[in-house]
Amino acid sequence: MGFQEPKLDTSPKVSDEVRRTTCYMCACRCGINVHLKSGRVSYIEGNRDHPVNKGVLCAKGASGIMQVTAPSRLRAPLKRVGPRGSGAFEEISWEEAFEIAVGWLKPLRENAPEKLAFFTGRDQSQSFTSFWAQGFGTPNYAAHGGFCSVNMAAGGIYTMGGAFWEFGQPDWDRAKLFVLFGVAEDHDSNPIKIGIGKLKARGSRVIGVNPIRTGYNGVADDWYGITPGTDGLLILSLVHELLKAGRIDLDYLARFTNAPCLVDGTEGPGKGLLLRDGDGKLLVIDRRTGKPTPFDTKGVEPDLGAVHEGHRTVFQHLAERYLADDYAPEAVADRTGIPAARIKGLAAEIAHAAFDAPVVLDRAWTDFRGDRHEKMIGRPVAFHAMRGISAHSNGFQTARALHMLQILIGSVETPGGFRFKPPYPKPIEAHPTPHCDCVPGKPLGGPHLGFVRGPEHLALKPDGSPARIDKGFSWENPMSAHGLMHMVIPNAHAGDPYKIDTLLLYMANMSWNSSMNTRSVMEMLTERDEAGEYKIPRIIYSDAYASEMVAYADLVLPDTTYLERHDCISLLDRPICEAEAAADAIRWPVIEPDREVRGFQSVLVELANRLKLPGFVDEEGRAKYRDYADYMVNHERRPGVGPLMGWRGNGDQTGRGPVNPDQLQRYIDNGGFHVAHVPDEAQFFKPWNAAYQEWAVSLGFYDKPQPYLFTLWSEPMQRFRLAAEGHGDRQPPEHLRERVRQTMDPLPIWYEPFGESVGAEFPVHALTQRPMAMYHSWGSQNAWLRQIHGVNPLYVPTKIWQAQGFRDGDWARVTSPSGQITVPVAHMAALNENTIWTWNAIGKRKGAWALDPEAPEATKGFLLNHLIHELLPEKGDGLRWSNSDPITGQAAWFDLRVRIEKADPPDEAQPAFPSLKSPVPPAKRNRP
Repeated sequence: MGFQEPKLDTSPKVSDEVRRTTCYMCACRCGINVHLKSGRVSYIEGNRDHPVNKGVLCAKGASGIMQVTAPSRLRAPLKRVGPRGSGAFEEISWEEAFEIAVGWLKPLRENAPEKLAFFTGRDQSQSFTSFWAQGFGTPNYAAHGGFCSVNMAAGGIYTMGGAFWEFGQPDWDRAKLFVLFGVAEDHDSNPIKIGIGKLKARGSRVIGVNPIRTGYNGVADDWYGITPGTDGLLILSLVHELLKAGRIDLDYLARFTNAPCLVDGTEGPGKGLLLRDGDGKLLVIDRRTGKPTPFDTKGVEPDLGAVHEGHRTVFQHLAERYLADDYAPEAVADRTGIPAARIKGLAAEIAHAAFDAPVVLDRAWTDFRGDRHEKMIGRPVAFHAMRGISAHSNGFQTARALHMLQILIGSVETPGGFRFKPPYPKPIEAHPTPHCDCVPGKPLGGPHLGFVRGPEHLALKPDGSPARIDKGFSWENPMSAHGLMHMVIPNAHAGDPYKIDTLLLYMANMSWNSSMNTRSVMEMLTERDEAGEYKIPRIIYSDAYASEMVAYADLVLPDTTYLERHDCISLLDRPICEAEAAADAIRWPVIEPDREVRGFQSVLVELANRLKLPGFVDEEGRAKYRDYADYMVNHERRPGVGPLMGWRGNGDQTGRGPVNPDQLQRYIDNGGFHVAHVPDEAQFFKPWNAAYQEWAVSLGFYDKPQPYLFTLWSEPMQRFRLAAEGHGDRQPPEHLRERVRQTMDPLPIWYEPFGESVGAEFPVHALTQRPMAMYHSWGSQNAWLRQIHGVNPLYVPTKIWQAQGFRDGDWARVTSPSGQITVPVAHMAALNENTIWTWNAIGKRKGAWALDPEAPEATKGFLLNHLIHELLPEKGDGLRWSNSDPITGQAAWFDLRVRIEKADPPDEAQPAFPSLKSPVPPAKRNRP
């Protein structure tokens, strides 16, 4: 018998079970199929039926398997037994952990709720965590948006009722030109990759505006390597060119924006506000009659150029401002780093795409005035922006300028342009105002975060001082819709505006990459007062992993990994909707944890039950919810409207309906998500489309139709400016009066970023970006992802590289007004010539994340955070101003200015800090 080839199984069985849930390796919230073999995760792939990713899965998502076996996973609750920062802990039971936490929190709630500050990082349950804090009664709650992208979000909501990313998306199927401003690879990565693929397949153009050409900008057809912090100036120059050429959509402006509304031109407390009738409705001049008429009157034809008793329209003010020579391409070219001819070329390209080949759909619709339109006509130019324009001290006005540009060409909510995702769009009036009415033993009167309409909504104490520890919604940053997470620890340490007792943090790595001025923040967390007590007396921290922040906690509440718990991606919070459908999703425990850990949201439910928080217990003090899963099903924010929209009532109701005990199982059976499609006639012109408004009411987005006009002229901002000019009961302090007057312009403006004040001594801009393969801090302890980004060199443009005589393998000393680092460098040609940059959050502190002390992340990896101070340099007025946008409080990470020089290679990147004592055992050399 001859030789027999061995029989090989060329298609071994990957798994014996597949469970479908939602990814958490970034904020895209893609659908995943988790393969299990003998009860353990063996493989993760994309869910092809999921509305977000349609089966596409990135390196992060596939690497989720490494999260559930990570050596850095915390194993049990921890109680500090040594000095803060020493890493000396003992493991305790959950019962003891709850007793400690309740022992600290109960007296605060009964006597001084504001002495609890509760801030969360990149969690995805903010409607729940804010509801918990509201029940506790503290005014001090916010999530990470204040140092991420509040300028982008708030700028969009104040201007047009929504913004980029979670609020809307380009019309990928119809856009002919796509322009990105300041977008790195981490946000919305799978949908953007899918979308760019569609654009390129159709021959559409993609243009990137970013100092750094990586990722999406790397595949763009054209790239504008702009000087950081000047995006707003470039945008306003584009507006100048479009106005000058008459390439704007006048009909769109007249029908759907406040461009034809009349601006009060009389001196006094009403100057700059918009004229209204006795019912409070905005007035326009009707072309048919020449008389003031409510904007929503059937058949009205608003006149953009009208003048009435000396009052001019918004459009006239807008045109007068931006047609000025100050915004001509020749005037802004040097500052933006973009030649005038290229600015003019970009304006011409936008105009051509918008007006020379409009998208026309044979789809009739009726607007809020009752006027019927036989077709849907759109401008096929779509924009997208993110942190690159947001994380500057002028970022709010830059975001407003970009939204104004979209509106002027009529490309918002029209075919081919930018489209809102349900439950957006929402007018400002549909959002809450912030609440700060702190009363011992009582819940807060409403949500902590919201959108102020004027000085009357600021979070101030009777003496005018800030009511919040982060000074959110104060005169320092009046429209801080997401709070100021980066100022919590510095303010609490300084006791300004008051002292706190307990800092409760969730998934917020504040002692490392989630703070400015990292070294000083570590010192703040450990510094004691004259009595020998810590200046921040108690710190409770929850995380799934042994991050840098764990070492500074007094009590650690170990969280699960995302495959071991329930989560709710809710329409009340940050849903997974697409422009043509409302959608929400869940996570559920596809595996059980093998450690003494609990999902943080369920821990909050238990704490709420023990503290008897309103909303969590009934009138008899009995618990309403067993855990977070029970809350997801049985909680109602309004009658019939809860965290999940799908399968309500008997399972046949969507959006509104009674509680359904089987709701979670229905989600699980459907792959972890639910979708409700927008009717065809309601898919565009959503803010003004009667069919969409009725559909939105049926799903519970709001209780009655709320059509509104886009806001080119911002009355809330004008109200603050009037206060700064001496009008009204609430007045800004004298040292802030001029800043409020200058920055609170009702039309978008550009001003020099505050970081520029350091002058010629620090001539180089320094930026960070999140890489596509990393998102959370935990990414760089993931065995698979570390192979993609184990180190992060400092990328240097050709001009600086040659001037300094750098060669491959060299190191550089980088100095800012507040710090110094010594790091490895690499050459990059596709970079603004006066900008250096690196990947964010790759560098790790020794002893954290169960990494080997000699791991490249801990020896060559580094943070730019050491160069960034939470306060601006002194400028001679005796004050230290927050390094933030003066309107929203957005952390101005990207205003950083430095100088760079060649340095002798050190043994490891500097600064280096002593190794932390790890609360988890060393990692095994070979992972199972």
